[in-house]
Amino acid sequence: MEIRPEVVIEARAITKSFSQPDGGKIEVIAATNLRVDSGTITALLGPSGSGKSTLLRMLCGLSQPSSGQVLWHGKPIAESKPKVSLVFQAFALFPWLTVLGNVEAPLEALGMGEIDRRKRALKALDMVGLDGFETAYPKELSGGMRQRVGFARALVVEPEVLFMDEPFSALDVLTAENLRNELIELWRNKRMPTNTIFIVTHNIEEAVLMADRVIILGRNPGHIRADFLVGMVHPHDYKAPRFRQLVDYIYNVLTQPDRHITPPGSFGVAMVVKARQSYQMLPHARPGGIAGFLELLADRAGHEDLYRLSDELSMEIDDLLPIVDSAVMLGYAAVREGDVELTPDGRAFAEAEMLTRKVLFREAALKNITLLRFIDTTLKSKSDHAIPDEFFHDILDEHFSEKETVRQMETALNWGRYAEIFDYDSDTGRLHQAETTEHTGEPNPHA
Repeated sequence: MEIRPEVVIEARAITKSFSQPDGGKIEVIAATNLRVDSGTITALLGPSGSGKSTLLRMLCGLSQPSSGQVLWHGKPIAESKPKVSLVFQAFALFPWLTVLGNVEAPLEALGMGEIDRRKRALKALDMVGLDGFETAYPKELSGGMRQRVGFARALVVEPEVLFMDEPFSALDVLTAENLRNELIELWRNKRMPTNTIFIVTHNIEEAVLMADRVIILGRNPGHIRADFLVGMVHPHDYKAPRFRQLVDYIYNVLTQPDRHITPPGSFGVAMVVKARQSYQMLPHARPGGIAGFLELLADRAGHEDLYRLSDELSMEIDDLLPIVDSAVMLGYAAVREGDVELTPDGRAFAEAEMLTRKVLFREAALKNITLLRFIDTTLKSKSDHAIPDEFFHDILDEHFSEKETVRQMETALNWGRYAEIFDYDSDTGRLHQAETTEHTGEPNPHA
C-alpha cells in the first residue's frame, strides 16, 4: 500500500484581493487549493505579477487570505503556532549587529537564554560555512556570505518549513550555483533542522534542480496552471533527459498561457488551465521591442534557446517573455521545447523595410488579435469612423481587472497606431479610423 507523506500545510480555496481607492477590488489570487507535504522541496514558478510572493505569504501565515483558509497540520493556521522561517531575495540583515548577533536575533526574540542561543547560533553558522566570521559585520561580507547569514538566521530557529522567496536571484551565477548545491546537500544529508522547503523562483532550471514538485502559476488573477512531480532522485542531473524535458515543458507552459500542455511522463498530480477569455490578454510589449526581437532571431538563423538568449541579453526570463508572447500571438514566432523559432511571416517582417513592416503588422494584428479586429470593425461601422476609447475600456472591464484593463488599452493603442489601424487623439480620448489606400485598405504610407 502506498504511504502518502504527511500534509504540513493545506490551502483550501484561498483567494486574495486588494481594495482600490474607488472602492473596487483587484483579485490577485483566484480560489486556490494547495498542499505542502512533509519531507519535500516544492518550487513555485510563474510570470511577473502572477502572485507568487502573495501566495507564499498566505501559506506561511504572514498574510491572511481574503476567503478560504490555510491549515497547519489540519488546524487553522491562526489557531496554531507554525514553525516557519523565511529567506528573502534581499539579505535584510541588521547592519549594526555582527554575523553572530544577526543569527542570534530571532532566538533572543523568542526569549532563549544567552548561553543556549549562542551555542545554537554557532552551530548554524558552522552548518552554512561561516565558522570564523562570527565577529564580522554585514558590510564586510560578500553578497554570497550575507545570504549565508540569512540562511543561518532562518535555520537557527529549527523551522519545520523553510520558505524562500527568490533567495539566489541577487547573487552572481557562480555564487548562486554553489549556494544552491550546498543547501541541497544539507537537506539530503539531514544536516539541517528542517526537512520541508517551499521556494519561489523565476529560474526554471533552479526549480527543476532543487524541487521534488513544481507548481506553475498563471496570472490575472493568479491561479495554478500546472502542478507536477519532478520524478528524479536527488541530486538532480542537469544532463539527464528528464531534466531537459521538464525544463522545456516549463518553458512551453510559461510562453503559451492559453494552452493545456500535459507534463512529460506520468508524474502530473494536477493540471488546471484557465479557459480562454473572449479577448486574449495582450502581452505588454511595444512594436519596436517585438521588431528588435525578430531581427535578433533572424540574425541567429531564425531560432534560439530562450534561456540562453535571456542570459546573453542579461535579461530575466520574465522580462523577455512578454516580447516572445507577442511574437507568438502575432504568428511571427513559435516556441517548441524551450526554443523560439521564426515563422515564415516572422522572417518576412524582420527582413522588410519600415513601411512594409507596418502593412505586415496590420495584417497580422487584424488576423490574430481579437480586440484590434473589434476596434477596426467598430470604427468602420460608424458613420464618422470615430468612437471614444471609453467604449472599449468598458467592454474590457468585463474581462479584466481595472488596472489590467488600463494596461490592455495602452498596449492595444500602441499596436493599433503602429499598424495604422486607427489614429488616437489623447486630448479627446477618441479613436479615428486611419486613412488607407483607396482599394487595398492598407495603411497609406503618404498619409
